[in-house]
Amino acid sequence: MRWIVRAFGLLLLAVVLVAGVFLLLPGDKIAKVAAGQLSSWTGREVTMSGDTTLSFYPILGVSTGQVTVANADWTDGTPMFRAESLKIGVEMQALWGGDIRITGLEAEGPVINLEKASDGRVNWELGVEGVAPSGQAGEGTAPARSDRLALTLDRALIEDATLIYTDHGTGERTEMAGMAFDLRWPEYEGRATFDMTLRPAAEAVRIEGYLDRVGDFIDGAVSDVKATVSTEGGEVTFLGRASAAPEAQGRLTMAVADTGAFMAALGLPAAEIPAGLGRSVNGETLVTYSADQRLSLREVALQLDGNRIAGAVDVALGGERPDVSAQINAGQLDLTRMGGESGSGESTGRATVAADQGWSTEPIDASALALANGEIALTAESVDLGDLKVGNVRSMITLDRSRLVFDLREVRAYKALITGNFVVNNRSGLSVGGDLKAAGIDMESFLTDAAGITRFSGEADASLSFLGVGASQQAIMESLSGKGAFQTGRGVISGIDLDKLMRSGVASGGTTIFDTMGATFTMENGFARNDDLLLQLPLAKAEGEGVVSLGKRRIDYLFTPILLEGESTKGLAIPVRIRGAWSDPEILPDMEAAIDRNFRDEKDELEDKAEEEVRRAVEKELGVELEENESVEDALKRKLEEEATKGLLKLFE
Repeated sequence: MRWIVRAFGLLLLAVVLVAGVFLLLPGDKIAKVAAGQLSSWTGREVTMSGDTTLSFYPILGVSTGQVTVANADWTDGTPMFRAESLKIGVEMQALWGGDIRITGLEAEGPVINLEKASDGRVNWELGVEGVAPSGQAGEGTAPARSDRLALTLDRALIEDATLIYTDHGTGERTEMAGMAFDLRWPEYEGRATFDMTLRPAAEAVRIEGYLDRVGDFIDGAVSDVKATVSTEGGEVTFLGRASAAPEAQGRLTMAVADTGAFMAALGLPAAEIPAGLGRSVNGETLVTYSADQRLSLREVALQLDGNRIAGAVDVALGGERPDVSAQINAGQLDLTRMGGESGSGESTGRATVAADQGWSTEPIDASALALANGEIALTAESVDLGDLKVGNVRSMITLDRSRLVFDLREVRAYKALITGNFVVNNRSGLSVGGDLKAAGIDMESFLTDAAGITRFSGEADASLSFLGVGASQQAIMESLSGKGAFQTGRGVISGIDLDKLMRSGVASGGTTIFDTMGATFTMENGFARNDDLLLQLPLAKAEGEGVVSLGKRRIDYLFTPILLEGESTKGLAIPVRIRGAWSDPEILPDMEAAIDRNFRDEKDELEDKAEEEVRRAVEKELGVELEENESVEDALKRKLEEEATKGLLKLFE
């Protein structure tokens, strides 16, 4: 940075002095002599073409045509600097010595071509003050000096500038056009103000502020600085101290209404930020940036879409990608809008996700996982996910080469302790997986929030391991594999007495107290299979088996309440088939399964009399009166449809 400023100062000084010495020479002669002298000083060929004119009073000034500064000899020969015209004005005392006070500088359409060779050499280090063109002190030469530049600048105005940066080692090429600069530096040891417009992308980025004690800053000392970066998405302000090392320390204040637009304007990669995690950012932090490319944030106090977070962050920027180490403390996190917003702005929630619409087929953008590596220790008082609510959270989040792991050290939810891990991997296509355990979960509050079922109460232990692969919700759900289990102790089903329903057919009111309930299931290719559901009541039980299509959101399940044998009753099973879409499944008695299960022995022994025996057994055990010309199957179907409609459906209201 210092050599660029010095070289620029030499260029201005040389033009003015040459103009003063050769006042009586024609313009082209002046340009030739000035270009030769500048070439000697910088070690690069400088050319001036076109008309060169001088003015004497009240301002000593020179105006040139096209100006070019040659590039380093290891480049392809494209000029390092080119401008269509250059105008410089200085105060008259420059003719007889003293500091050079530039009253005005204008450059039309300058193009600055900066290059870095594969071996680390850079083209912007000029051969001035003992510095070789490579940027290193040459053999046998004196060390580079740090003489004070006798230079000030009332105002520099540069418009329509273009900056091209090429890194031959990585093959990266960046071009930024349409830039504008307004710089004021009236005193060498005083303050310089700047107002710049850059265009890293389509939208303009404005950078304005000041740098105190510019002379000290050029010589490598620390100076006070203020800079505000503004785009259509918002603005960020830094107020503190900095040096050309580069090093900086100060307070960073953010007021960004649209983070995505702000990042896009800066030319940063686009990333879909979930609602609640920083689509807008407001707050402040203390920032320290060191010469070894380490960034530290302390006293972090940010508001992300209404969520407040605090903590500390360290970022190492010298590697292939940033490496983050952070401690984040959050209060009550509201993530109810992470899944999208309804037309009213409220969470879509369970009720508005219609089963017939299916899972979303929109591609999931997980590219943000590649932006950094790091470890984040996260604590929160509570997390509201809309349908589900979580209490205290203590988690370690690890991001390594597009693989994000949530290690749940402690999560309190629905009176349960939840532990395990959740993984999102985007290294070679998107996949999600996890291994979770919950101990002592309150069924009533959990089922109410998760599925709208309010009749079950009790405590349960549960476990779930799963893996899904795909670029959309639909693809992930159709690929799910894994296993799970749950087991409860004593609990209550309110609003219905299953024992009374099965014995007398009365479906209204009452309470069912069950002793245990449990099941295990496996998942493969998006299908969850269970064959051991068992609900144990004092005088009855219920079994279940079937398949749930997680991808197509359909169910085919056989639920079988069984009346246990007693002194005057025989164990009777009434299978009920639950089949169809999640949103509106059919729940009908399975007559074939009922007859096979309850009267299998009678059918085998009395094949010729099976129909009559079945009719009598049905009338005796179930109190079903068969109508004339009505088959047993039709009678049972009629009776059980009536009772199922009145009773079993109430379980899911």
